[in-house]
Amino acid sequence: MKILVTGGAGYIGSHTTILLMEAGYEVIVFDNFSNASKESIKRVEKIVGKDITLIEGDIRNKEDLQKVFQSHQIKSVIHFAGLKAVGESVEQPLKYYDNNISGTINLCEVMTENNCKSIIFSSSATVYGEPKTTPIDESFPTSATNPYGRSKLFIEEMLRDLYISDSSWKIVLLRYFNPVGAHESGTIGEDPNGIPNNLVPFIAQTAVGKRDYLRVWGDDYNTPDGTGVRDYIHVVDLAKGHVKALEKIDTFNKVMTINLGTGNGYSVLDMVQAFEKASEKKVPYKIMPRRAGDIATCYADPAYAKKILNWEAKRTIKEMCEDTWRWQKQNPNGYKDNE
Repeated sequence: MKILVTGGAGYIGSHTTILLMEAGYEVIVFDNFSNASKESIKRVEKIVGKDITLIEGDIRNKEDLQKVFQSHQIKSVIHFAGLKAVGESVEQPLKYYDNNISGTINLCEVMTENNCKSIIFSSSATVYGEPKTTPIDESFPTSATNPYGRSKLFIEEMLRDLYISDSSWKIVLLRYFNPVGAHESGTIGEDPNGIPNNLVPFIAQTAVGKRDYLRVWGDDYNTPDGTGVRDYIHVVDLAKGHVKALEKIDTFNKVMTINLGTGNGYSVLDMVQAFEKASEKKVPYKIMPRRAGDIATCYADPAYAKKILNWEAKRTIKEMCEDTWRWQKQNPNGYKDNE
């Protein structure tokens, strides 16, 4: 069974590709490498001991997509391709709407033309906006506090409308919280371009000496230590959620919306302390003003994922930090040393 993984060379996509191949699926990776490296796929091939079909292309280009579907009998699509930085989306909203929304429209049109109507979409907890309470379950009202979150929310609504127009579609919307960690081998992990937008890569780069200090965006939130609280989930647990969704997708008779999180909230300073313990390195930090688009507290109620997918996150904050540190220590400059 051939599965198209858009953005498959990226952080979550590469880890999911490993688990898909280990589960016996044939994977076609489609990526434009705007925020990914071909080296990640070479390393995935070493981990699984098999070659991967890798196609360079852009979801905004229908011709690129048509070539994939005309050359391969695709059964289902796992759609990761998209821009994902909250801060950048506030500064460059049109770039996010063009890439994330227009690209997904192209993908769905080409899928329809080639009679492939099965998609698992990489959504985000940002669609919950500023939740009034926590933990957050799938029934919570949606809104968004930044263009990145709005792009995810618009795509969710678009896919629901697509299902209303044609109920032969099989659609799963996976809303995940904060992916961290790396493959236990330390050979693949999160490798952001330039200055990291996400907390844990920034902590790791500070610990390894690439950054002088960590910027902590705000210490005056209504949280135990004043810093933002998030639900950090190990990327391998997250990848397993996609494989579980793929196994079940044909049994669903509606658009499925499912949280993937641990149900635990950790503050920025909790993560700093856990990483210092895992790495045995000091992580200096400075408190900065709040960042536009950020919220105080966000963590999941993961009960529905366990009920529907028989999935739950297994890895602890200790494992998240240890695996991140192993990746960072072995690859201080990410994949760039091998490109």
